[in-house]
Amino acid sequence: MRRFVRLVDWSGKIAAAALVFLVLLVVYDALMRYLFQSGSIALQELEWHLFDVLILLSIAYTSTHDAHVRVDIFYEHFSAKTKAIVNFIGSLLFVLPFSLLIIYLGIDFVSLSFSQMESSADPGGLPYRFIIKSFIPIAFILMVIQTLRIIVSSYRTFREG
Repeated sequence: MRRFVRLVDWSGKIAAAALVFLVLLVVYDALMRYLFQSGSIALQELEWHLFDVLILLSIAYTSTHDAHVRVDIFYEHFSAKTKAIVNFIGSLLFVLPFSLLIIYLGIDFVSLSFSQMESSADPGGLPYRFIIKSFIPIAFILMVIQTLRIIVSSYRTFREG
């Protein structure tokens, strides 16, 4: 299980690197466009692709560090045992099935893109769109790993508390 946890942690590090590269790319693209009236469709698409990677790889990582979006109005006042129940039920009934569905649908989505060797419809756009699309099932496989970890941890907290 520790290997899987490290894999989720690495996804956050890759997302952070993508963010740094994305910022540099946006600055370069803006400078080229406004100072030299020169732009590139491929660079603009790369910006969107890096943004996709950043978001997708951050999903499981933010869950690992309990930094995901949640309505904390009530949750923050719950006891550890009640939080464990909420996390257990939410993970088991909502996050896990949704993640498995996205993986199931995402694999066909990526396979179709790969079989067609899908590329950008724009002239000068990026080829091999299946590469970026492959991050969809990968991200949710990482989310399943993290969700199973939350389920086990919540169960332990409930039993001990």
